[in-house]
Amino acid sequence: MNQKNQEGKRSARERLQAQREKEQARARRGRQAIVAGAVLVVLAIAGGITAWVMSSGSGGSSSDNETALPKQASGGDRPAVPVGAPNAPSTLTVWEDFRCPACQQFETGFRPVIHELQDQGRLKSEYHLVTIIDGNAGGKGSLNAANAALCAQDAGRFRDFHDVLYANQPPEQEDKFADKKYLLQLAGKVKGLTTPAFTACVNDGKYDAFVRRSNEAFTTSGYRGTPTVLLNGKDLSKVKGGRVTPADLKKMVLDADKGKQPGTGAPSAPASPGHGASSGHGASRGHSASPVASASPGKGAGGAPGTGAHASRGVAAPPSS
Repeated sequence: MNQKNQEGKRSARERLQAQREKEQARARRGRQAIVAGAVLVVLAIAGGITAWVMSSGSGGSSSDNETALPKQASGGDRPAVPVGAPNAPSTLTVWEDFRCPACQQFETGFRPVIHELQDQGRLKSEYHLVTIIDGNAGGKGSLNAANAALCAQDAGRFRDFHDVLYANQPPEQEDKFADKKYLLQLAGKVKGLTTPAFTACVNDGKYDAFVRRSNEAFTTSGYRGTPTVLLNGKDLSKVKGGRVTPADLKKMVLDADKGKQPGTGAPSAPASPGHGASSGHGASRGHSASPVASASPGKGAGGAPGTGAHASRGVAAPPSS
């Protein structure tokens, strides 16, 4: 009887353990299904781009009555950082997330043309920084990278550091930008940026509230993906079926600027040699879908809460070599 009792107890423990393992496996499958079920890949025929976007994620909420403003940045309901001559005749509005792979690919493909037009006084850019991937994938990389970029704006090096961040963007699920020491290490690639003031700004999260307010503006804007790119107010994902190339963008700007004087005043620090280019990344996952501007095969992220999943096309660039 004693042996039977021991066997019975052991059998009960084994059944209990097996049941717990089944429940844990079921929970893991449920979490995976939530992620995988939200993923939607959209391939645009021209350029073969892939748009990946996210369903939601505000990345935090800013209730601050007073929000610190970086130099020359605009506050209000839609905080933005300007790059280029303030009186340039055309304006490129960009909503982007430093952790967003499609944003990185948009920057890779379109950056040379954008820089050229900025330097000619033909185009000014307004960057709205958001934290969608933080909200969806977890982490603080979007927030910390955006704050660091705004700290660079104070030093007149936003454009330089913006490009360095995208050139060194980690895989989407790797929240490397959350590490402020890593951000400071990347700042060393921009001449003259690493100063005590910049370091303190990064470590203190001086512009976190500014970034959160910008993200809130995105979630209520009606736009559902990053990057969202507008030229003189026109959403480029709705031009030519979303198949806009860098050459198309240049022509659109020059056509819009005909008969107008170029703006005066240099962009915030021309890019340093070797800091403008960035490399692509392998595919990872995002959630939901929306109009996305992209430059090469990859993915992006974005999404206002409650948008659901809707297929769309991106802004395409020439196929990568």
